[in-house]
Amino acid sequence: MGARLVLASASPRRLALLRQVGIEPDIVAPTEIDETTTPGESPTATARRLAEAKATAAASAHPDAYVLGADTVVACGRRQLPKPDDEATARACLALLSGRRHRVHTGVAVHPPKDAIRSRVASTTVTFKRLGADELRAYLRGGEWQGKAGGYAIQGAAAALIRSISGSYSNVVGLPLFETMALLSGLGYRRGDGR
Repeated sequence: MGARLVLASASPRRLALLRQVGIEPDIVAPTEIDETTTPGESPTATARRLAEAKATAAASAHPDAYVLGADTVVACGRRQLPKPDDEATARACLALLSGRRHRVHTGVAVHPPKDAIRSRVASTTVTFKRLGADELRAYLRGGEWQGKAGGYAIQGAAAALIRSISGSYSNVVGLPLFETMALLSGLGYRRGDGR
C-alpha cells in the first residue's frame, strides 16, 4: 500500500483543482499558521514560506504521507495585498489593481514521507481593465472578494474585469497544477497511491 496524500488547505478551490487532474487527497487537513507578512520579505518569499509552514504543520500529524501545502500572494510590485475581510479593504485592493498589471505568486510545498520538504513558486501576470465606479460597486456587492487574495476570484465574476493573463490560470485560482504535479511526481508520489 502506497503513501497517502494530505492536502493542508481549507480552500475548496485547491481541492477542486486537484480533482480536475484526477487526484483525490486521502485527507484534507487545514492548518492554522501565522500568515503575518515579514517586513522586507518579497512576495515570492512570502508565498514559499507560508506554503512550507502549512505543509510542515500538517506533516507532524501525518509523517507517513505526502503533505501538500500552498499559499497565494497577490502583489503590485513588492506591495502584498491582503485577503480582505471587510468591504473597505476589498475596495482599496481593487482600486489599486484597476487598469494595472499585477502578479499572483503561489508557493507549493510537498513534505514527502521521511524526507525533506521541497517547494516551488509559480508566478502569473494579471491585467485588470480600468474599473468604473458602477462596476466596482457591483463586484463588491456580490461578496466573492471575501477572503480572496487581492480581493478577487478569477474563476468568478471578476473574470469579466480581467483584460489578460500571462502564465498559469490555475495558479491565479490558487494552485499551479503543472508545478504541483511536477513536484509530486519528482518526489515519487503516484496517483492512486494509498488506494
